[in-house]
Amino acid sequence: MAIASIRTFPLRIPYEVGGPKQEFMGHPRTHLEALFIRVETHDGVVGWGEAFGINMWPTVRVALDDVIAPYATGKDEDDHRSLLLDLKRRLHVYGRTGPVMYALSGLDIALWDIAARKAGKPLHALLGGARRTELEAYASLMRYGAPEPLARNCEQALALGYRSVKIHETTMAQCAAAREALGDAPLMVDTNCAWTLEQAIGYLPELERLRPAWLEEPTWPPEDVGNHAQLRARTGIALTAGENAATPWELQQLAASGALAVVQPSVTKLGGVTDMVAALAALPASVRAIPHSPYFGPGLLATLHIAAAAECETPVERLFCEFASHPLGASIEAPGGRFAVPQGPGLGAEPDLQLLAEFAA
Repeated sequence: MAIASIRTFPLRIPYEVGGPKQEFMGHPRTHLEALFIRVETHDGVVGWGEAFGINMWPTVRVALDDVIAPYATGKDEDDHRSLLLDLKRRLHVYGRTGPVMYALSGLDIALWDIAARKAGKPLHALLGGARRTELEAYASLMRYGAPEPLARNCEQALALGYRSVKIHETTMAQCAAAREALGDAPLMVDTNCAWTLEQAIGYLPELERLRPAWLEEPTWPPEDVGNHAQLRARTGIALTAGENAATPWELQQLAASGALAVVQPSVTKLGGVTDMVAALAALPASVRAIPHSPYFGPGLLATLHIAAAAECETPVERLFCEFASHPLGASIEAPGGRFAVPQGPGLGAEPDLQLLAEFAA
């Protein structure tokens, strides 16, 4: 058959984080924003995807609605690998990262959802089959910028059953507050590229005393493997990066540097399920893959399927916040710090259309 329609659904979903909300470009993030993608075939099969974008979703939506959707409509959904490769080659002049790649990632996820639904199987069955029915979640805290809400949320995460916590803080005082609150529980530190190499080197002695399980994207720019190598030569702390890799080849270059213990590809950035699976298969055995998934849509569900089918068990990131309601309901929750691997056809869940309308951006 063929693709009949491709529609985008920008969303602004209210959420709570138990403290001050992080700012983006000078404005508080009062809502979590997302861009869902609905693809329908001529025989009525519907698949859902998610493109990375967060607050920049309008640029991704333009790429989808104005450029990609008109070309992809009418193409054979059963040959989606060829379609996505065709689109990447035609659109490479716009760069191999950013809005175009995010849009293509979301389309790829939706087409895999369709393929699995047509087969009457969960997505993980098309990826070799699930090796597990549950996945450990780690609590990925927002940046609070103050010790009291940070410590309180660390303690709350442990009380809810999470066994490990990641913080997005940039000062040693904040890192120390998190370690005190967590006791001996694993602590991961993600600075979001906040430090220079010199700053990161200066912080290493204190960080080593705090025993982080890993140090994520400590320096700017995130793709600078030379910075990673210099830090690796000075510390035994595991270094991680990869959420900003836009292609499997870029992820392989990070892994091949020898400086990273963990790479963290994002299915909504890297090229969807197709390129995520290819990227993971090409990694050297010395590098562990732990997905980047701070989102709550089809991208998270696709991540669960990929992780369930992976040879080695891996924890999955769960952004530590609460929703009064969400279009995907319980499928995005991790009660007791555990995700249930979806078992229904396709991604295993469909968005509530009424809530999509309620949260439309």
